[in-house]
Amino acid sequence: MNIHEYQAKQLLAQYGVNVPYEIPAKSLAEVRPAAERIAATGSAKVVVKSQIHAGGRGKGTFKSGFQGGVKVAGSVDEAVGFAGQMLVTKQTGADGRMVQTLLLAEGAKIKKEFYLAVLLNRETSRPLIMASTEGGMDIEEVAEKHPEKIFKETIDPAVGIMPYQARKISAALGLKGDLFNAGVKLITGVYNTWWECDASMVELNPLAVVELRDGKETVMALDAKISLDDNALYRHKNIQEMRDLNEEAPLEIEASKFNLNYIKLDGSIACLVNGAGLAMATMDIIQHFGGSPANFLDVGGGASKDQVTAAFKIILSDPNVKGILVNIFGGIMDCNVIATGIVAAVKETGLKLPLVVRLEGNNVAAGKETLAKSGVAIITGDSMADAARKVVKAVGQ
Repeated sequence: MNIHEYQAKQLLAQYGVNVPYEIPAKSLAEVRPAAERIAATGSAKVVVKSQIHAGGRGKGTFKSGFQGGVKVAGSVDEAVGFAGQMLVTKQTGADGRMVQTLLLAEGAKIKKEFYLAVLLNRETSRPLIMASTEGGMDIEEVAEKHPEKIFKETIDPAVGIMPYQARKISAALGLKGDLFNAGVKLITGVYNTWWECDASMVELNPLAVVELRDGKETVMALDAKISLDDNALYRHKNIQEMRDLNEEAPLEIEASKFNLNYIKLDGSIACLVNGAGLAMATMDIIQHFGGSPANFLDVGGGASKDQVTAAFKIILSDPNVKGILVNIFGGIMDCNVIATGIVAAVKETGLKLPLVVRLEGNNVAAGKETLAKSGVAIITGDSMADAARKVVKAVGQ
């Protein structure tokens, strides 16, 4: 699950990470009071940021033609003017997405920018801290052109981040004196946020050295992104409440109600499978035979009849779907349960589209018998390749 920048900073602040003074605004009516409060702190600038689950906000284009989702205003009136034009951005696709929250922040006098992130290294199954002196840039570009400028530190999850590791990263960033100590505290706080919140990634880009109004300098998270492991959200009611359904596709929201993993794509052949790996392979083989997948839909290892029926209804809600391929490998899954669900779903939805089913594995004989005796129009596939070939032919691709 993704959360907005202002929400990420709220979590970081709870673990001692220094963040700017900021106020989220849910409507234009809230923008002026928020901007006035920020200006009242003595800040000469007010930063206005669109809050959407997408990268590249600064390069985004709004529906009106207005450029940039991050603007620095020199006055309250200018901040209100910027806010009034932040409606729909193009970096979220051709149709864009409504910006329903703006973040207003005090302007920072930036002296130096860095990059800092905590994520899971799947090769070692351990937390990894990544840092770079090249902040404010695309980290993939830095990794490609200047890999020597990226520092990595692996953390032992049994003991957590050790003080010497935080000092090592702070030194690698070139921080000295009071800034070194501030960096150690911030790095430790960022790691603790990642660990305690069950995050999959915490990213600060940029982390910056900023000059305060009294002339002193400190390190601060000027931008933050947090992605969370939704399997662990049951432990974090406060984080669950941060979920913004406006940032998610309606069909994906509906799928989540039935514990289905669904992602809409642009093709015409819907896929219903059990297991993410099988889903990827199914989409690949559809493309191999000249078709185009309309979705990623994983019913998991123990889907019920009701879940299968719900999956069909979600698939049929996409007007681009011209055919359906069900590809099930029964390990934990009972093929006959899937078959019973398929028959019930076809009858309940009145399916008219071509339906190709390939079953293999646990209780497959009973599953095939259920399909054969159902009386519904189902094309069977003897193998994954055979099923993919048949569904592509059936939809005329």
